[in-house]
Parts: sequence; structure tokens; C-alpha cells
Amino acid sequence: MKILSVNAGSSSLKFQMYEMPEEKVLISGVFERIGIDNSLYTIKINGQKIEKQVDLPDHEVAVNYLAQELIENHVVEKLSEIKGIGHRLVHGGDKYSKSVVLTDQVMEVVESLTPLAPLHNPANLIGVKAFKNIIPNAVAVAVFDTAFHQTMATDTYLYPIPYEWYTDYGVRKYGFHGTSHKYLTDRLTDILGKKDAKIITCHLGNGGSISAIKNGACIDTSMGFTPNAGLVMGSRSGDIDATIIPYIMEQTGKSITEVVDDLNKRSGYLGISGVSSDSRDVEAGIDEGNPRCILAQKMYISAVVGYIAKYYVFLGGVDAICFAGGVGENSKTTRKEILESLAVLGIKIDYKANEVRGKEALITAPDSSIPVYVIPTDEEVMIARDTYSFCN
Repeated sequence: MKILSVNAGSSSLKFQMYEMPEEKVLISGVFERIGIDNSLYTIKINGQKIEKQVDLPDHEVAVNYLAQELIENHVVEKLSEIKGIGHRLVHGGDKYSKSVVLTDQVMEVVESLTPLAPLHNPANLIGVKAFKNIIPNAVAVAVFDTAFHQTMATDTYLYPIPYEWYTDYGVRKYGFHGTSHKYLTDRLTDILGKKDAKIITCHLGNGGSISAIKNGACIDTSMGFTPNAGLVMGSRSGDIDATIIPYIMEQTGKSITEVVDDLNKRSGYLGISGVSSDSRDVEAGIDEGNPRCILAQKMYISAVVGYIAKYYVFLGGVDAICFAGGVGENSKTTRKEILESLAVLGIKIDYKANEVRGKEALITAPDSSIPVYVIPTDEEVMIARDTYSFCN
């Protein structure tokens, strides 16, 4: 059965098609700069990468090009062979704790949640509508970034704020990267061979989040009401004192929108290092002795270690920890510094095993108190799995 995983942004459209249940990738690609000059798309098929410069005024045109490529490359003979299309949707609020079929009612609910994700939900829905117009017979499924975290207890997801802010305006911790954390949970549970495992999953990329998992369910996560909470990230500040915002507004004359923009786009690695939001550039700066890059890395490591230590106590001990995401999967330096800082827990790194990049591996020594793994995450296959479950 052919299943398509889709991630639509405001000016982009990523896709990956699978033959299910084998989970064989048939074709993948991304459409970029939709609605912007110099638009293009790239596809990967049979080990080849093909890039084409085309005019992409909107998402529906992009989907039409995708449909054309599927047929011309003999992935399908006709579009009706595609039985399901899974859409990554950023925000399901507290309405959805699992993936659901995208009915008109669900789409209305997602649209009503736009104030919680003003940049993402509308863009996600544009992608949904474009595919419904062109491949109407496929089952459309919503896979929410927030769904996996809806198992958090009330005393964990509520903030100590006026209670009416929660009841009237929905202010609470939602958590994000849920599809990735769910994939990591499933994979680590298989590796450990126990469903009641207590684990900590670390999705560390340009955006980063850490989750505490017990019995396969999330009991806490570092991101909050928005993805800006929690860890120091590429360009996001992570946790700060909220009163910094009005103070900076008063001192600079900036608007609330401008200050929040600074906290999302000019903070984190970028704000401290002054060099880049990319950890690779920061590590290069460290090698050159750049003191601000060194400082940015120390702050990043401290934030990650702090959350792991907190969740270790919260869980009452841990059966395993895993690293994923662009940084978690590829930066041996960052993993080494994190694990060395956690030596007090009895964690012992295997330095040779830690040389791995982008591959699944155990990176701790046999006598380490907690096994630590690198597990490349796969959100697309999680979307395909959930979608396939609705097509049987």
C-alpha cells in the first residue's frame, strides 16, 4: 500500500512516499520557496537526486508537480494508488492525543487553534487542502506534533499563573517534536525489550527538546506553550525570566512583536556566539578559540544537562537515554560534553563508540550505570505508520 508523508510549511512542502507495511521509501523530496521568486524542487529516487527550477506560485501547483513526478518516475501509474496521506500538523492543542482522520470538523478545530500556532497551523492546512483537491480519494490523516505529550499530568502541564489564563485562553505546556519523541520511545523500547522502561529522549537540533518517558508515555517535556521554551537552541532563547520582555521594550522602544522575534530568531547559539545558529559553526569557532562560541556551547550543554538531571530525578532513575536530531545524531563533541557532565550519575562514555555520526549506536561503556544511544529519528515513517493504520 502506498502512503505519502507530508510536511507543509508556509513556503515549503516536504514529502516522502512509502510502500507499507514494508516501510520502503519509494521517493522523497522538498519543494522550496513556494510563492517566492527562484522557487525549485528536489526529489530523490533510486539513489539519484534531481533538482528543477520551476515557478511555484502556491502549494497546489507544487502538489501538481509532485503528482506529475510520481507518474513520470513510475512510482504510481495513477494517483488513486495512493491510499493515504499523512500530514504533520504542529498544533492540536489539548484536543488530540493521537493522530486522527482529517475530516472537515477536524480541520475546523485545527483552524480554531491558529492563535496557538499562527505561523504553522495555517500553512499546514494549506498543504492539506492542496492534496485534497488533487488526490481526493486518499485518506487524509493529521499527525500532531503536540499529541504525544498530552499524557502529561495536570500538575505538570499547568503553569503557576492565574488559573483563568488556562481555562479562558488555553495557556499551558503543550510540548512539541512529539512525533520524533514517539519514534524514539518506540525504538528504545524495542532495544531494551521492556515496555515499562523509564527513558529520556533528547531531540537536539536547531530546535531542541527533551522528554521524560515512563511506560511508553510522556510525563514531561522541555518545550512549553510554544517551541521557544526549554533548552538553549539555535536561535531560540529557551527558558528566560518573563519580565525581561517588558524591560527590553522600555529600554529599546521595541514592540512586543519585535522582542519576541528577537527571542525566537536572534537568541540561543546565534545570540550568544554572534557567529551562527548552526552548532557546526559554533564548534568551528571554539576550535579557533572564539570566547563567545565557547560561552554559547557551555550554556547549551548546561541547559541539556539540567533537563536530563531533572528528569532523572522525576522518573526515579532511568533505564536509558538517547540522542537524536541534527546535533544529537552528528555532534560527537556535544554528546561527549553532555555525558561527561553527567558522570555523577555513573554514566561512562565509550569514546570510540561516540565517534559515530548519523547511525544508531550504543555510546556508553559496558559498566555505565545508564546505557546511552544515538538513534537517528524518523518522523516521516511515524507519519506513514499512523496513516497506514487508518487505511486497513
